[in-house]
Amino acid sequence: MQIELFQIQKRFYKTFRKFILVAMLFLVFGCQSNKENKFDKPNIVFIVADDLGIHQLGCYGSEYYETPTIDQLATGGLRFTNAYAAATVCSPTRASIMTGKYPARLHLTDFIPGKIPPNKNLKVPEWTKFLSESELTIAELLKSEGYVTGHFGKWHLNKDKKYELERSGDPGSQGFDDVLTTHKPGAGPESKLANDKHHVKEITLRAIEFIERNKDNHFFCYIPHNSIHAPEVEDKVLIDKYSKKEGAKIGGHYNPIQAAMLETLDNSIAQILAKLKELDLEKNTIVIFYSDNGQLGDKDGQPYRGSKGDLYEGGIRMPLIINWPGTVEPGNTSDELVISNDFFSTFSDLANINEVNKTDGLSLLPIIKNSNAKLNRNELYWHYPHYHGSGLGPQGAIRDGDYKLIEWFEKSIDNEKGALELYDLKNDPGEQHNLIDSIPELSEQMYQKLKTWRKNIGAQEMVKNLKSN
Repeated sequence: MQIELFQIQKRFYKTFRKFILVAMLFLVFGCQSNKENKFDKPNIVFIVADDLGIHQLGCYGSEYYETPTIDQLATGGLRFTNAYAAATVCSPTRASIMTGKYPARLHLTDFIPGKIPPNKNLKVPEWTKFLSESELTIAELLKSEGYVTGHFGKWHLNKDKKYELERSGDPGSQGFDDVLTTHKPGAGPESKLANDKHHVKEITLRAIEFIERNKDNHFFCYIPHNSIHAPEVEDKVLIDKYSKKEGAKIGGHYNPIQAAMLETLDNSIAQILAKLKELDLEKNTIVIFYSDNGQLGDKDGQPYRGSKGDLYEGGIRMPLIINWPGTVEPGNTSDELVISNDFFSTFSDLANINEVNKTDGLSLLPIIKNSNAKLNRNELYWHYPHYHGSGLGPQGAIRDGDYKLIEWFEKSIDNEKGALELYDLKNDPGEQHNLIDSIPELSEQMYQKLKTWRKNIGAQEMVKNLKSN
C-alpha cells in the first residue's frame, strides 16, 4: 500500500511538473517550429557490456582481444581512465545507473536474488532484492521530458527473471516504452534468431528498429547486453581463431571463448553506429560504452589485480567511452574519478533537466564538452556486505585521491591484523604493495571517512552470525 501511494505521488509530481515545463516552453519558444527545436538536446544510446574487464579492450591496451569498433569509438571520442562501477557485481551497478544512487543507499548490494552460504562468521543483512518502484529512474525522468525510451537486453533488477511487459518491477513499469528483456543461455527463452545464444543479434535488431522508428523523436536507447557473461558459448570458428593466439587459455586472462563473444558484441555495436550514420543522427546522438563489473574468471586482471567480485581494481575499474561527433573532441582522455552513479545526473544534464531528487552522482557533461574539466571530486566508496561465489569475503572500500583503502569485514569486526589494506594507485595500479603499516595516519583518516560514509548513507552493517559458532 505504501509503495502504491509513493507511485501515485511520484506520477502526480512528474505530470504536474511536465505540465508547467511545457507551458513555459510554449511561452518562450511557441513561435518556433518543431523542426527548429529538433536538435535542442541529444539522443542517448547507452551500451553496457556484462562482465567485461577493462583490460579486454584494444583501446585500453589489449593486444589479444580484438575490438575495432569500440576502439574506434574511443579514437573518435573520449576515453576515461578512472571510471568505476558502484559494485563488484551486476544488479547493484545497474541499480546505481537507473537511480544515480549508491547501492548501499538503496540496500541493493548483491546480484538478485543472491546467495547466502551457511555457517559464515558474519550475518548477511536483509537487503532489498528488487529496485523499488518508489525510486525515480532515469528512464522515467527522460520520458517525462519528452524522450521515447527503449530497453533491450538484460534487466536483472526485479525479484526474479520471469519478465513480462506489464509486470510490476520490470522495465515497462520503470519508465521504458519499448522493452525487450533477455536472459543468458539456458536461463530463459531463447533468441528468435539463429546462432544467437546470448541474444546479441536480437538485442541489436530491436535497438536498430527502435532508433529507426524514433529518428524524428528524442530517444533514450538503453542496450544492456548479456554478453560476455557466462556460460561461455560462441561460434567454434571464432573460438578457434583466438585459441591459436599466444597465451590463450579458457578461464584465463586471455580467454578465447570470451574473446570470440566480445568480437560478436563489437560487431553488433558497428551495426548500431552504421544505422545512426545512415539516418544522419550522429551529431545529435551521444553514444556511451561501459561495463557493469570486471572480467569473470582469472584473478590476473593485469595491469590490475582481481576480477569480478573483487574490490581490487580488476573488479571495479571499468572501461568508459563517450562519443558525440561535433561536441566531444576526438582522441582525448580524462583521468577524473567517475562512477556509475554519475550517469543519472549526466543524462539529466544532457536533456536540460533540473534534477528532482538527491543522487550520489555528478554530471559528466563538463568533461564531455572539455576533457580537461574537473569534477572537484576526491572520494568514491563501495560497500559489499556479502559472501561472493568466488570465495571472497565481505568487504568495503574507499578511494581517496590516488589512494585506496580496502576493509575486510570478517577481520575488522574483531580488529584483527589484515583487516585493512592500503594502496597507492598512482604508483602501484596493480595493488601489489600494501602500505597499511607505512602510512598509518593516512590509513586511519581514510578508514574514518569510510565508516562515516556508511553511517551517513544508511548502509546495512554486518554483525556476527551466532549460528556459525
